[in-house]
Amino acid sequence: MFMFSIFTSFLIYFSGVYVFSSKRKPLLMVLLSLEYIVLSLFFMIIIYLFSFDYDYFFPVIFLVFSVCEGALGLSILVSMIRSHGNDFFNSFSLSLC
Repeated sequence: MFMFSIFTSFLIYFSGVYVFSSKRKPLLMVLLSLEYIVLSLFFMIIIYLFSFDYDYFFPVIFLVFSVCEGALGLSILVSMIRSHGNDFFNSFSLSLC
């Protein structure tokens, strides 16, 4: 059971990294893959703490920061859609000139 949980969490992590590196056009896909990576890291932390019978205070702090990261990403997504009309990276210019 323990090895299956570790294998599953690594599979989730690497699939999130793959989606993050391959689907870079819409911002929503990038944000969803980042949340997927954060959830897999949370799962790995829980497995590690459960295996050594530690306290579960750190995962609560980790979840608080991941929720804040998700809210910040959604606010950036909403502001991009309001200002540019869509969430594609190639629809707006990033030049400094």
